[in-house]
Amino acid sequence: MPELPEVEVTRRGVEPHLTGKQVTNVIMRRAGLRWPFPENLPALLNGQRIMATGRRGKYLLLHFQHGTVLIHLGMSGHLRVLDKDVQAAKHDHIDIVVGDFALRMTDPRRFGAVLWHDAADGELEEHLLIRQLGVEPLEAGFSAELLYKLTRNRSAPIKQVLLAGDIVVGVGNIYASESLFRAGINPKTQVGRISLKRYTLLEEAIRATLAAAIQQGGSTLKDFMGVDGQSGYFQQSYFVYDRTGEPCRVCGEPVKQIKQGQRSSFYCAKCQK
Repeated sequence: MPELPEVEVTRRGVEPHLTGKQVTNVIMRRAGLRWPFPENLPALLNGQRIMATGRRGKYLLLHFQHGTVLIHLGMSGHLRVLDKDVQAAKHDHIDIVVGDFALRMTDPRRFGAVLWHDAADGELEEHLLIRQLGVEPLEAGFSAELLYKLTRNRSAPIKQVLLAGDIVVGVGNIYASESLFRAGINPKTQVGRISLKRYTLLEEAIRATLAAAIQQGGSTLKDFMGVDGQSGYFQQSYFVYDRTGEPCRVCGEPVKQIKQGQRSSFYCAKCQK
């Protein structure tokens, strides 16, 4: 599944082609994906100008004066900017056309989403899918103090708390494993037992891990590619993720794999206490 870095790489890729441009057509080739497409989306967008792009967690946002399009890539989706006349393939489900180009969403497994939030319905942060999200890990609101304060009376393992998204959003499975390694924290550690000092290390590790992943174009996942069709290469520098049994890059001990909440966690038992 594309995580925060992959969505941010996508946003940065589409931004120059979309910002300030007027939508000239919306082509919907099916009724929806995970949820139905808004039936009136063509009428809502045709003739309207895209004011800016944004991202909230794993949602890519297209801001208009009268509302916002929310796009989620699901398990297997990706966006490309193509010549509007390029013929659509089997899993190309929706085009938002701006001038000579089309923003095309491809999603073989159909777990993605394209939704509309009307400005008349209130602030975007009050949208049902947005309002429960935690703080953005690359913005000023994210801090070690926040992590420490909101975990004092909790006993869940730190890895699962990071994935839950109610404290900090967008730190998915890959980047949670990598961040915990950088911070030297075992993924099984109960959050209420982690000190402020160690949360400071974790905050720094999360910021550094996500920033490095974005700089390197994200990770090449099974179904993910960038807007230009190119692969990311952050996976070449994984410390622990998907390296079960391989030697730790720091101490040489074999990387371990466990299941936590139906997700695989990877860690070095010697480096992560």
